[in-house]
Amino acid sequence: MVAGSRRLRVGDPEATPGAKLLHEGIPTLLAPEPRSSTTLNQNRDHGGQPLDVVFPVLHGTFGEDGTIQGLFELAGIAYVGSGVLGSAAGMDKDVMKRLFVEAGLPIVKHVTLLRADWERNSRKAVATVERALRYPVFVKPANLGSSVGISKAHDRKELGPALALAAKYDRKLVVEQGVCKKARAREFEVAVLGNDDPKSSVVGEIVPGKEFYDYEAKYLAEGSVPVIPAKLSRADSRKIRDMAVTAFRACDLAGLARVDFLMEPEGKNRIFVNEVNTMPGFTQISMYPKLWQASGLGYTELISRLIELALERQAEKNKTIYSRE
Repeated sequence: MVAGSRRLRVGDPEATPGAKLLHEGIPTLLAPEPRSSTTLNQNRDHGGQPLDVVFPVLHGTFGEDGTIQGLFELAGIAYVGSGVLGSAAGMDKDVMKRLFVEAGLPIVKHVTLLRADWERNSRKAVATVERALRYPVFVKPANLGSSVGISKAHDRKELGPALALAAKYDRKLVVEQGVCKKARAREFEVAVLGNDDPKSSVVGEIVPGKEFYDYEAKYLAEGSVPVIPAKLSRADSRKIRDMAVTAFRACDLAGLARVDFLMEPEGKNRIFVNEVNTMPGFTQISMYPKLWQASGLGYTELISRLIELALERQAEKNKTIYSRE
């Protein structure tokens, strides 16, 4: 978020003035009425702080699924990241995969179930999965982030509890076939930056400390190791970077995104697009800024560029008329 001339960022409220400001909060007003200017000067009339750009570093439901982006659109204010459509598509793993297929991107085999199907006839739901996929499978809520509610099922005994867990978090459940039966797939990440002409960073690899990169491996347990740049052939690296930009465009994203990939560890070494993340972690130790740092773009310069992209996108929107002249 940019408030006046101050740029606010995440950090320790006791040590970082900007983080203290965020922690304590500044009152502001986002009226759901588009304005001719991106600066909400009317906030001053209500004792609030005028805003030039919003940087919504909010993860998961309501923060990166198009909900709060809709408020920014109604308020007519510039904001960092994808719009309502891109944010929603980037959150819904079922819709996202359909867009990937339409764009010609390779994805792993998967099945989408509804929570109602699972609750109505759990045996039929399990049979649907087993007819289409082989074990192991990954069971996910279609709409959620940070690997919450995700399980790896090695057999039918584990599949039922995995579906029940995912069903707590969303009405749609996505079940994906594992890339390989025994060995662990390699996991790669690429940072994408831009609006209509997006660019990709170097490729990074995550070596999970657990069997797969779940919530605990990401945030609680030690042992996961990022490798930047990833140890890949030049051809594979170029291919993954190009696929990242294609995925970004397929979902109509803007500003920033992290695109995740899976690669067979043996045999054909096939590469699959796993998902996009429209608002990736943004601390100085997060993969997104680290990937750009390795690509020659520092943390401060990255934030400045994202603000510029938000303002550019708002200026483009302002050219659009919404009623007949």
